[in-house]
Amino acid sequence: MMIVMIRVLQSVSNMDRGGIETMLMNFYRHVDREKVQFDFLCNKPAPGDYDDEIRALGGRIFISPGFMSYPKYVAYMTELFREHPEYRMIHTHNGSLMLYALVSAKKNNIPVRIAHAHATAVPLGLKNELKKLMRPLIKYVATDYWGCSDAAGRFYFSEKRWNGRHELIHNAIDADQFTFREEARDAIRRQYGFGDSFVLGHVGRLSPEKNQKKILEIFAEMRRLDPNTRLVMIGTGELEPTLRQTAAELGLTDAVTFTGVQTNVNEWYCAFDAFIMTSFNEGLPVVAIEAQAADLPCVLSDTITPEVRVTDQMRFLSLNDDAAHWAKTILDRKPQARVSRAAELTAAGYEIKSEALRMQNLYLALYAAAKEKEL
Repeated sequence: MMIVMIRVLQSVSNMDRGGIETMLMNFYRHVDREKVQFDFLCNKPAPGDYDDEIRALGGRIFISPGFMSYPKYVAYMTELFREHPEYRMIHTHNGSLMLYALVSAKKNNIPVRIAHAHATAVPLGLKNELKKLMRPLIKYVATDYWGCSDAAGRFYFSEKRWNGRHELIHNAIDADQFTFREEARDAIRRQYGFGDSFVLGHVGRLSPEKNQKKILEIFAEMRRLDPNTRLVMIGTGELEPTLRQTAAELGLTDAVTFTGVQTNVNEWYCAFDAFIMTSFNEGLPVVAIEAQAADLPCVLSDTITPEVRVTDQMRFLSLNDDAAHWAKTILDRKPQARVSRAAELTAAGYEIKSEALRMQNLYLALYAAAKEKEL
């Protein structure tokens, strides 16, 4: 029997190394691409870090006009679906703005329209009032509701719809890739001159909802308690100049390393002694799963969904707690021999091999059901 490969159109911002994009690439690398192929609808024109890999894996990249003009967007999508009748499925990841792609797909009779919730709040920004109006409409044009956590699913699709018909898709990783390695730790710490310092690490886009100014305030207290500490901030974003200025004002310039985007984040986790996130909201941050795979002590704000807790290394604190309390909590985490946490991640559903197979089977089942209705 001939195997029919289906192509899934993934609607994203652009394929840089953000959390959603990294999650998608984890799945893309592990699905059977003779059965399911990913193509990417990018809604920003800037090239993405993953573009070359996508093309090497057989994927295609389309650039929409973006979300500034709804008529132009719909016209583009109509032409795209006319030129590519093979698309019978779209999988959207654009927060409230995924309404554009879902409406366009419905207008063009695309039978499978997956809305994927990745957050528990509308991100901060100029468009957030419009996004608040758009979000409740998503559930009426999507055919399937997926989410990275129950909290994200309920936020985007309502309690009734999420409880009634949904798929919880874990932000899975290759656990073996992130398992602690002493040689990786030693190499990075030598390269950056960390020596025997206590190194606090953070990975994420430098943006308002991530609340990284709080991290700098906490780190200032850590330096007061123990001057032999360092902070590493991995990522880029619109707040980088502001955060660098804040670090300077706090007298931390020589103790904070802004690395920009890194392709070997798994090795950086090995170099850290603790991991921190102080976000105002998150769907389910894949970086916190990665950090736990590296057996790092993690201290997160309690505004982040508790579903992210996989190992006993996770601790949640309130953003209302002062910086001194956060600092003491982090420094009190006792150093210990770090071990593989792959078995725990697999049991919790965060191992990419098994989760990618599940996603692949979901796509195939949805495609088969749509074909049957069309007959």
